Amino acid sequence: MDLKQLDYFVHVADASSFSKAAQLLSVAQPALSRQIRALEVELRQTLFLRNGRGVTLTPPGVRLLAHARGILQQVQRVRAELDESRTAPVGRVALGVPPSVGRVLSGPLVAEFRARFPRADISIAEGLTVHILEWLALGRVDVGIVYNPPASPSVELRAFVEQQLYLIGPRRARPGDRATSVELRQLPTYPLIIPSRPHTIRMLVDSRLSALGLKPTVALEIDGIRAILDLVQRGHGYAVLPKHALIEAGPSAKLAARPITPPALRSVMAVASSAQRPLTRMAQETIDLLQSIGPALLKG
Repeated sequence: MDLKQLDYFVHVADASSFSKAAQLLSVAQPALSRQIRALEVELRQTLFLRNGRGVTLTPPGVRLLAHARGILQQVQRVRAELDESRTAPVGRVALGVPPSVGRVLSGPLVAEFRARFPRADISIAEGLTVHILEWLALGRVDVGIVYNPPASPSVELRAFVEQQLYLIGPRRARPGDRATSVELRQLPTYPLIIPSRPHTIRMLVDSRLSALGLKPTVALEIDGIRAILDLVQRGHGYAVLPKHALIEAGPSAKLAARPITPPALRSVMAVASSAQRPLTRMAQETIDLLQSIGPALLKG
């Protein structure tokens, strides 16, 4: 196989159509079909299933797609690193961030990135910590922001931000509940709308309560921050999140955040990169930028 075949394969997979991919690539459709067929012959696998609406990936095609993306991105990184100017970093960097961080960090980060590195590009993908660590291993992202990451010889971690977690609920407190904070041992008295395992906030809540011989009262398991806050507004329960997650609910949301303490319930964020691949200059510059502007935006 060669890089052209992999590039063509990724375009067809993304477009779910040979004709659309041919238009995007500015190549004739028969030529595109020949390259994909040659790839299938070499791999001795059928990569696409044809139907009346286009194509879908077969199971071997799904597996190849994950590797193909990583290979093509690695080639881009090599070219960018070799082309880097000594005076102005160039190239492309891919960043993975948790959904609760993306809305707060992405705007200021992109603005500062473009001001500092006008010849470079940045892409941002949102995902849970477990997904971001997988993307790092596959080479789909260069740098990731992760919550409470497990120690691993394949991942290099740098201290980033420590966040206080809050109990988020309706502004109108439940009867008899006037405290401005919530004791950790009282957390099981609140029905929680909380992500499922292995989301790091869920794992943290479970482990900290388990140390006290307690278990959370789980009303609903929801993995989307915005969906969690919407359900809290509708009165279905309470959430445990960083305070800045309230941004997802919008300015009209009638929600209040109370710190969980004592002891404080804190989540630790780190900046992660692969320990198995050298950082490009652009990736290192992005890490430096994150560490310079991130703590002020995210600490709370």
